[in-house]
Amino acid sequence: MVFASLTMDTENPSENEHKASAEMDCQSLDSEFKKVKSKKNNKRKRRVDDGEMDTEDAVARKRPDFPPISGDKLMGNSDEVRKVPVPGHRYTPLKENWLKIFTPIVEHLQLQVRFNLKTRNVEIKTCKETQDIGALTKAADFVKAFVLGFQVEDALALIRLDELFLESFDVTDVKPLKGDHLSRAVGRIAGKGGKTKFTIENVTRTRIVLADTKVHILGSFQNIKMARTAICNLILGSPPSKVYGNIRAVASRAAERF
Repeated sequence: MVFASLTMDTENPSENEHKASAEMDCQSLDSEFKKVKSKKNNKRKRRVDDGEMDTEDAVARKRPDFPPISGDKLMGNSDEVRKVPVPGHRYTPLKENWLKIFTPIVEHLQLQVRFNLKTRNVEIKTCKETQDIGALTKAADFVKAFVLGFQVEDALALIRLDELFLESFDVTDVKPLKGDHLSRAVGRIAGKGGKTKFTIENVTRTRIVLADTKVHILGSFQNIKMARTAICNLILGSPPSKVYGNIRAVASRAAERF
């Protein structure tokens, strides 16, 4: 009996220690874990707060009012210059049409322009009277279009309209042709007396210039895409009659969309 009582006494302290440690662990876990508020209540509070802010600060809130900036500040008080190189075979046309090129650049775009005889470049420069930031780019594209071979009247559309672009590519970029094969490909693009080229221009509402193996297209993005597809098909060997039918079908679909 004595031994039994001793064993009972020895077992009780260990159990008490386990219980005490378990209670401590539970208290530590309770202290570590925090109650999280439900998101629904937070959303409701936010909506209420936003509604109060809208009603209170509706009068105070205003759109920012920025006064117009003069052309000098837009340019950063520094004149910008663009140079367009002119090849030798375009000197005479440039000289003959210089007044038609000079007038819109100076009067409408309010830029300064000159032809540098030493470097053989058309130099376009901004000045104090320049108001539009994009005027310099428009003038450079206009001169570049004329240098590539477009008529002055066609190139002027680049100044008047914003949705017109220039695209150039080589016939050999579509198919690596040489010799007579290359000449025949260029002939298929032009047609007899330029008939094929004029038909593509009229159907796609673009302007096309054939300069040796280079092809330059002036028009809107969608129209340039149609003309480029037709020219690529001609280079690859499609007969003109098939190309006519394809571009007319595409053009009629595009007209129906708009």
